[in-house]
Amino acid sequence: MTNKLKIFLKGIKDVSPLMIPVVPFGVIFGVLAIELGFNGYTTMGMSIIIFGGASQIIFLQLFSAGASSLVILSSVGAVNSRHLLYGAVLSEHLSDLKLSWKIIISYFLVDQAFAVSNNYLKKNNDKNKHFHLFGAGVTCWIIWQITTYFGIILGSVIPDKLGLTFAIPLTFLALLVNDFRKIINVIVILVSGTIATLGYQIIPFKAYVIIASLSGLIVAYILTKMMNKKND
Repeated sequence: MTNKLKIFLKGIKDVSPLMIPVVPFGVIFGVLAIELGFNGYTTMGMSIIIFGGASQIIFLQLFSAGASSLVILSSVGAVNSRHLLYGAVLSEHLSDLKLSWKIIISYFLVDQAFAVSNNYLKKNNDKNKHFHLFGAGVTCWIIWQITTYFGIILGSVIPDKLGLTFAIPLTFLALLVNDFRKIINVIVILVSGTIATLGYQIIPFKAYVIIASLSGLIVAYILTKMMNKKND
């Protein structure tokens, strides 16, 4: 077994436990997309092109609420902007890679792959260490596409009257569970959630998601500064 393949398989092994919650998430996305009127080809296209669970759910939520194209694109871009931070962190370890490899890896750089590969890259200096991130990212991609496909199949046979759109907010609540452990996170969640709720009817162009997100970031910045000054 070559060193590249060994590192690639290590990436698959390390990220595999994180795929357990991805399975229902992908199925829910596929089901909701079909329920909201998207066909199978469009739904699979979204999973292939956007390849971001949270941003794809936001896309569905805003689309179903009648938001403008500008708001939808801005919101999806804002949610996916965290990948810029991932790239900045990993650039320290992967700066010597060829441009072609950087482009390939950037496509597969999702939350779960970053979580496991960042630790691996910190501890290993092998010239082929990027294959760990490649293996983790490819695994995420395959699982996401398969679960989306299953969701499409289920969405075509589940009656509309079941109203599975309620799963969108439930999915986001599940993602927020770990954030309730810190008081700053709770305050930011309450502020952005309140603004989004109140602004749903009054903020034009369905831009409540963007306004609420920016408000949350501002509050988080202020609270972090205050905490740092207190600790100095």
